[in-house]
Amino acid sequence: MNEFIQKSMLVFQDPALRKRIGFTVLMLVAFRALAAIPIPGVDAANLAKLLSSSQLFGFLNIFSGGGLSNLSIVMLGVGPFITASIIVQLLTMIFPSWKALMHDEGEAGRIKLSQYSRVLGAPLAIIQAIGFLILLQSQAVLPHITIAAFSINVIVITAGSILLMWLGELISEFGIGNGVSLIIFAGIVSRLPRDLVQFSAQYNPANLPFYLGVLVVAVLAVAGVVYVTEAERSVPVTYAKQVRGNKVYGGSSTYLPLRLNQSGVIPIIFALSILLFPQIIFGAIGNLAGHPTIAGLSKAISGWLTPPSWPYGILYFLMVVLFTYFYTAVTFDPKLISENLQRTGAFIPGVRPGDHTEQHLGNIVTRITLVGAVFLGVVAILPLVIQTFSPDNSQTLAIGGTGLLIVVSVVIDLLKKVDAQVAMREY
Repeated sequence: MNEFIQKSMLVFQDPALRKRIGFTVLMLVAFRALAAIPIPGVDAANLAKLLSSSQLFGFLNIFSGGGLSNLSIVMLGVGPFITASIIVQLLTMIFPSWKALMHDEGEAGRIKLSQYSRVLGAPLAIIQAIGFLILLQSQAVLPHITIAAFSINVIVITAGSILLMWLGELISEFGIGNGVSLIIFAGIVSRLPRDLVQFSAQYNPANLPFYLGVLVVAVLAVAGVVYVTEAERSVPVTYAKQVRGNKVYGGSSTYLPLRLNQSGVIPIIFALSILLFPQIIFGAIGNLAGHPTIAGLSKAISGWLTPPSWPYGILYFLMVVLFTYFYTAVTFDPKLISENLQRTGAFIPGVRPGDHTEQHLGNIVTRITLVGAVFLGVVAILPLVIQTFSPDNSQTLAIGGTGLLIVVSVVIDLLKKVDAQVAMREY
């Protein structure tokens, strides 16, 4: 406890750290100000009705950081750039030259890949803006909008998404923590008062046992996320003895920590981002298509991909598991670690250096990632399952549950980064 208090005091005493935290807060305040600026021509009554009846818009509101609730200029949030980042990372596994950029060229390579994500994110933002505005038009949220006004709104929404991406990068560089995650975090937290008001309006004393059960499940889920995020498999590593002159170096033993879940809650964010994109596109096609068969098929696909349908739940679970493995494969390279161990004269007892070490580490990571991936998938669909059995089929439970998981993961990551900054300054 004393150590925690000392570190907390150091956060406010250190000028550089205080400056980083202040910059982060300033950028988040700027983001919330942008989220309060609506696009022109919005019918507020129809918008409120749509938000209360559509769970798609509730999940999209997570990525917009709450900017969707009043159709702000940042209503798309960072969703297009998350999707672009996923595509770029997938391409690094396909093209060796891109993979070399990530692993061999260090920070310069990662900056170049980030530029690719930005370039790809802009057209994705335009496509999503067009699809989303068409969807809003069909629901009479944007009535009597002209082609010129429609085009201006597309430009404004796309520019808002690009601006939000830029704010996220500024936070990552000059602030503290991951900028994109903190923007999503700020949006979820800003929605808490509204969600509580909505829940109190739907509250039924007869459902109190169910609500208490949900509270217990939520506490256990949060505890499970924290435990799995922190859990690690320790792989023993021994350094070979080296004789230099009359002195003997090495011979010490340590361990290589391999996390059970190396990706945190990022797979959930990735899966939600990917699933939201076709919902918007097929919803827009269904409302625009003149042919009844195409319109019916598009609306059916959009319905299947809308929570809490069973196809959506199954696809959501599978995508979370898939993205957990994918993110682990991108961030953890057994070959690189094996080469680094061999270069420093270290080895895993009972395992030959080189290819055998690479294979050994790969097998361990595959096994422990399976546990983490399945757990994360179950936790991800848990709010949807609870909503299915809810007496009033409350959307707030599903959306709030997903938001809670993201908040917990972001807070854990932020605390680690603050602790790392404090530890670095102690030395």
